Amino acid sequence: MAKDTIFSTKKTLNLKGKLMDLSTPIVMGILNITPDSFHIDSRISSDKKLLNQAETMLSQGATILDIGGYSSRPNATNISEEEELQRVIPAIEKVTTDFPEANISIDTFRSVVAQSAIEAGACIINDISGGTLDDEMYETVAKNQVTYIMMHMRGTPSTMSSLTTYDNVLMEMMDFFLSKINHLQSLGVSDIILDPGFGFAKTTDQNYHILKNLQYFKQLKLPLLAGISRKSMIYKSLSISAEEALNGTSVLNTLALSGGAQILRVHDVKEAIETIKLYKATYP
Repeated sequence: MAKDTIFSTKKTLNLKGKLMDLSTPIVMGILNITPDSFHIDSRISSDKKLLNQAETMLSQGATILDIGGYSSRPNATNISEEEELQRVIPAIEKVTTDFPEANISIDTFRSVVAQSAIEAGACIINDISGGTLDDEMYETVAKNQVTYIMMHMRGTPSTMSSLTTYDNVLMEMMDFFLSKINHLQSLGVSDIILDPGFGFAKTTDQNYHILKNLQYFKQLKLPLLAGISRKSMIYKSLSISAEEALNGTSVLNTLALSGGAQILRVHDVKEAIETIKLYKATYP
């Protein structure tokens, strides 16, 4: 398989003024500063655990650390902007102090949280709503000239499970992305990553259909991120728990790489790095 058929056109990202190479896929490690993340082992409840987990992920090869304080699992409890800030800003400051070279992403759909996170040291905004839940988000991205991860979702985490009816899920996602990309680019934003949003306003069957057809989105010429790690599309299909879904995650991450994913967002960095290495050994 030719390399050009695997990777998107854009192969670099601007992170804190340095170019990040995407010609080989990279790993984003998940740091959940929440008490109710669906994967119990990923919940971080102390500074010590936060820094230990960050150190482990970086030593295992994570390129980006994604810090989030708002649980986006289906039917998650809504928290205030103030509580989200209290969770994530101290965490970003601590990680930045101990690991100044780390590339930190803030997982939020709120522009105020995004702005404060950037001031604390984040260089990427990871927005599960793709800009639909905060009208000020795109202006915040443009003003700060940071990399933006645009995920496809309908509704909110509390309503998305009821919004899974599509005439054509791929085409409707494409229309969503095209509209949002045009808006961002009109504001001068060029570093955009696309996330199909596995599990967000999609049924299990739709998730697998999207994964099977991931290359469809390569025509947008932007990097693709796959966030499949330990999700219900794995553990429900196998009748296991999220804690038992590591093997399934590696399998689906491999399929995502074959579909053109350049970033794997995962709870388990070591295994994702191994997945990329073996994939690259097969398709150098």
